[in-house]
Amino acid sequence: MEITSVLLKPLMTEKVTFTKEKYSQVAFLVHCKANKLEIKQAVEKAFDVKVEAVNIVRQAPRNRERQGRVIGRKPGWKKAYVTLRQGEKIEFFEGV
Repeated sequence: MEITSVLLKPLMTEKVTFTKEKYSQVAFLVHCKANKLEIKQAVEKAFDVKVEAVNIVRQAPRNRERQGRVIGRKPGWKKAYVTLRQGEKIEFFEGV
C-alpha cells in the first residue's frame, strides 16, 4: 500500500485532545487495510517525527435497521492512536 493513501484524515475530538496532552498521542482515521508498520512509516514520512507506538481501533460494518428490517449498511472504519517519542510533536495538532 502506498504511504500517501494510508492516512485519510486527522481526528480532532475531546478524547484525542486529552490523550495528546497527557500521553503525547495523536489520532488518525486510516485505510481499513493498513497495518501498524505502514501507519508508522506514513506518519514519520508525512510529519517528520519519530513514532514510538501505534495502537489500532477497528469498527466493523453494521446493518442499519428500522422496525426490524435492514435498510442499509453503515461503513466500518479504522482509527490509529500514534504515540510520539518524548519531545516530538506534530505542528498540525498544536493550537487546536
